[in-house]
Amino acid sequence: MTALPLHCTPIFYSSSSSSSPIHLFSQKQCHVHSLFFLKPRKLVHFKPLKNPNFALTESSSDPPQPLLQQLSDCFDLPPDYFQQLPRDLRLDLNDAAFDLSNGPVINECGQELGELLLNLSRAWELADTSTAQTLVNKLPMLEGSLTESAKSAFGKRLVTAGRRFQSMGQYGQGELQKIAQAMIATGKLLSASSISTTRSEEPKKETRVLKFGELQVEVTPEKANIGAAIGFVFGVLSWELGQGVQSIPESSLQYANENALLLAKSLRGALLAVCYSSAILSALTSVGLFLLARQLSAKEK
Repeated sequence: MTALPLHCTPIFYSSSSSSSPIHLFSQKQCHVHSLFFLKPRKLVHFKPLKNPNFALTESSSDPPQPLLQQLSDCFDLPPDYFQQLPRDLRLDLNDAAFDLSNGPVINECGQELGELLLNLSRAWELADTSTAQTLVNKLPMLEGSLTESAKSAFGKRLVTAGRRFQSMGQYGQGELQKIAQAMIATGKLLSASSISTTRSEEPKKETRVLKFGELQVEVTPEKANIGAAIGFVFGVLSWELGQGVQSIPESSLQYANENALLLAKSLRGALLAVCYSSAILSALTSVGLFLLARQLSAKEK
């Protein structure tokens, strides 16, 4: 910064002057450029905040995302996604529906969640993607009202059904695997949050399922005994029918010509074979179902 020139007129003082020697220059006669007296601005240094993460903590105070929201997002699928699945994957989807809602689902998961799971399993069986997505979107709203036991039961069902999705393999853009991972992870978290009293409960009973195409029947001791009784009755009826046909002598068959007689004898033999075969198969089935019922009863005990 260059110094600005001063234009001053010196004043000599006399000895009799009472003015102080310090006033050598008259202030009125000094013409100093006004910029000379401008005070430089001071730089203000702001002290750093004691808590630099304050802003972050403020933004992180938002309510956490519901646990079931991620699962709900995975079901954002095209409206006809399940309809386009191959036949074998449709069967796996039916298995997942059975695992999600089998047994006393309403008693374990509560009235509202239990009915939702039943409706969701029906939507999977019908391959109704839009209805399934609508039902899954309701799950995050029910999360806050679930009891600890309901969370545990729901979590186990999610893990079991998620493994069915996992067995479907890669299809499309991997949507099924994303659903499987979300279901298994969410199910494990829900099961882990259950209260300690659920640990003392009886373990979940192993269920066996008989499949006839798309028809699935859960096997229990009661159903096995009922099936054995039905098979026994059907076997007795088949045997009696065969005995009745056999009691008709061939000599009593009278027809207009020889060809008709041969045809009647052939039909008689075929009917006898069918009746006796049905009786034998019914007897074997009854014995097998009876033994299966005893085995399942022994496991339950």
